[in-house]
Amino acid sequence: GAPLTPDFMHRAADDELAPLLATRCPGPAILVGHSDGASIALIHASRQPPSILGAALLAPHLFVEPVCTESIAALARDWHPESRLARALARHHRDGALTFRRWSEAWLDPRFADWNIESEVARIDRPLLAIQGRDDQYGTMRQIDRIRELHADTESMKLDRCGHSPHVDRPDEVIARIAAFVARLPIR
Repeated sequence: GAPLTPDFMHRAADDELAPLLATRCPGPAILVGHSDGASIALIHASRQPPSILGAALLAPHLFVEPVCTESIAALARDWHPESRLARALARHHRDGALTFRRWSEAWLDPRFADWNIESEVARIDRPLLAIQGRDDQYGTMRQIDRIRELHADTESMKLDRCGHSPHVDRPDEVIARIAAFVARLPIR
């Protein structure tokens, strides 16, 4: 496949997520996304589609941090087709190695260093829940702190002993917090 460009998350929000929701979930919906998926959810929510009631965001990215690109560069250097990551990608992608290469090259592209969705987050008019692990190797607490600064109706959850995948590292707490968040949303 063609290399991803620095706007790949914007294109995913507009060209993939929006049509998917329109055809598969035309009624009220709550977005739940992890990592790049959380960023894609934020971008989509910034378009203010009437069907979106809110979004739960796990380890979202609003901007590029050195810790993220350093971790991705290390992953790319250590990539092995039999690694845990390679096996996980193979379960969900036709060509896991190609998916990883395209994704890592996009994040490590010098043009991506300026990627930022803070202006999109500031436009969101729906409630948000942002969850971040304190031991996240791809982002700092600054990501969810910034969401709260830009968007008043944001709840946050900062988890100790938790890395980049709160839903894996602390599933019971994450599920309970998302359920409580969803319970408070006004069903339209």
